Amino acid sequence: MKHSFNAFQHIYRHDKKNQVRRWAWFLMLVLISILFLPWTQNIRAKGSVTTLRQEQRPQQLNTIIGGRVEKWYVKEGDFVQKGDTIVQLSEVKPDYLDPNLLQRTREQLEAKKATVDYYGSKVSATENQISALGEALRLKIDQLRNKLRQVQAKAEADSMDMIAARNEAAIAGAQFGRARQMFDSGLISLTQLEQRNQANQNAMAKRQSAENKYFAARQEVTITRIEFNATQQEYTEKLAKAESDKFGSLSQIAGGQGDIAKLQNLYASYEIRNNMYYVIAPQSGQIVQARTSGIGEILKEGEMLVNIVPTNVEYAVELFVRPVDLPLLSLGQEVRFIFDGFPAIVFSGWPQASYGTFAGRVSAIESDVSPNGKFRLLIREDTAYRHWPPQLKIGTGAQGIALLKDVPVWYELWRNINSFPPDYYKPVSQEEKKEKK
Repeated sequence: MKHSFNAFQHIYRHDKKNQVRRWAWFLMLVLISILFLPWTQNIRAKGSVTTLRQEQRPQQLNTIIGGRVEKWYVKEGDFVQKGDTIVQLSEVKPDYLDPNLLQRTREQLEAKKATVDYYGSKVSATENQISALGEALRLKIDQLRNKLRQVQAKAEADSMDMIAARNEAAIAGAQFGRARQMFDSGLISLTQLEQRNQANQNAMAKRQSAENKYFAARQEVTITRIEFNATQQEYTEKLAKAESDKFGSLSQIAGGQGDIAKLQNLYASYEIRNNMYYVIAPQSGQIVQARTSGIGEILKEGEMLVNIVPTNVEYAVELFVRPVDLPLLSLGQEVRFIFDGFPAIVFSGWPQASYGTFAGRVSAIESDVSPNGKFRLLIREDTAYRHWPPQLKIGTGAQGIALLKDVPVWYELWRNINSFPPDYYKPVSQEEKKEKK
């Protein structure tokens, strides 16, 4: 019987103290303590590695002109420096096949410039001719004015002589009439009458001569005035013709200058086109995705040759968040990352306890929704936490965790059970943190 009791005690151990209850209470206290630990609310989003600046992203290298591939200077995977030659093209358009096209265009330009210079010399000669005609007209007008004054003075003098001759003829006629009366009365002799008649005839002749001189002087005044007007008309016509020649030359110069501008534009275009036969790298980078291959292929204008991935890149991460999470994000907000290919241990609620994550700050939030229905964020590197790995490449996948407000664990569990969104709050900026310190 005693043996059976000992066996029963050995199996059920009634005389031993049980530690399960104590461990249960300990675990319950631990769980309750965990419920009151701080938990960092967060937003998860997926994205990929990109760059902050557009010129640092992979770019297409296109042909500006159409042509035929003559020689490749690089192959896919090669690293090139800015200004290195990528490919050589040759001309395929008939308008540019002449190997001396640039020289011939230059000769046309020089010939047109010489023509403009000749017309410029003609304008100068015409201006000298106009100046000489103007001086000759001035001297001729002065000469005719002096001549007109002289003939007018002569006409005035002849007018006075004519008046004197008329007076003298009138007196002689009156004396002859009285002498005839006296002769008829027998008071004077026939000889005396004949003398008076002779004097009357001489006075009448002098009067006629004076009148003829006066009318001739008046005629000369009229002729001088006509000559004055004719001279003005003649020189006006000459000056007008010279001015017409001058403006005709100026018109030729203007037209020639327009042709020179066109030829200069054409020459510059040909010269630039000659330089476009060698396609050069716009920036340093790696050659990838060559779309054209072989020798002798015909390329169209703007056709893609290769892609260039820039060497010096300021990496960033683009994330796409749901519209409901957008109000919770702001510029400068902290974001943690897990990059594809870089292992990490993540505790989303305790970012300080995570291992292998990288940090960033929100640099830009786009206001326009993306085609996938989400909003795009650009995240720059936060060098104060940990440098991003240098092995990153554009397009590498990334999972972002935007860190929000710190709340107790029990509150976060209650929020997720009820499907409530994270708490909205305004993050404290770095300047405000410094002021508080």
